[in-house]
Amino acid sequence: MTSRARVIVLAGPSGAGKSRLAERCAKAFGWPTLRLDDFYRDGDAPGLPLIADGANAGLVDWDHPGTWSHEDALAALEQLCTTGATEVPTYSISESRRTGSQRLELGGATRFCAEGIFATEIVEECRRAGLLATAYCITQHPALTFWRRLTRDLREHRKPPLVLVRRGLALARAQRQIVRRATAVGCRVATGDRAFTELREARDQEGDHAVAG
Repeated sequence: MTSRARVIVLAGPSGAGKSRLAERCAKAFGWPTLRLDDFYRDGDAPGLPLIADGANAGLVDWDHPGTWSHEDALAALEQLCTTGATEVPTYSISESRRTGSQRLELGGATRFCAEGIFATEIVEECRRAGLLATAYCITQHPALTFWRRLTRDLREHRKPPLVLVRRGLALARAQRQIVRRATAVGCRVATGDRAFTELREARDQEGDHAVAG
């Protein structure tokens, strides 16, 4: 596979600042963003994993990678790296379904960010294929992550408020496990500010080709 661009994978807990970091990189460096969460499966797709216990038992477990189309996300990422453009879905989290699609183009950039809660699922494949520039697990204190995630999800009406609160508490308890999974596949743990500083320093020192995993 011939690669013309390489990906900076941003993994980590929901609400930790992955999207915020990707936006900063887009503004500062011109690196486009592939939103991996847009590759969620529709809420009525057969075989979606369900929450087994707790107050939200019986609801779709949207934090399980089985609710996400790994194959479609990886195919889009590979096409971006090799051709500089791809068609990506637009997904409504509040409606739990795809609502359309749009074309994502790199515009000549040789780096782009791919961020999402299932980003760890593609790190090893990207590395083996020679597509990975570097990978980060963006994290911060669980209490801050919980508050930022809840504030965002309520503002965007992602799910009913009680569901969001219960989900947030469960994710706060699972944050260490999420970080361990990310480090196991080679992600560097950092806050969004620290990761941005490192990416900027690498780029400033050696240019656009500086970021290497």
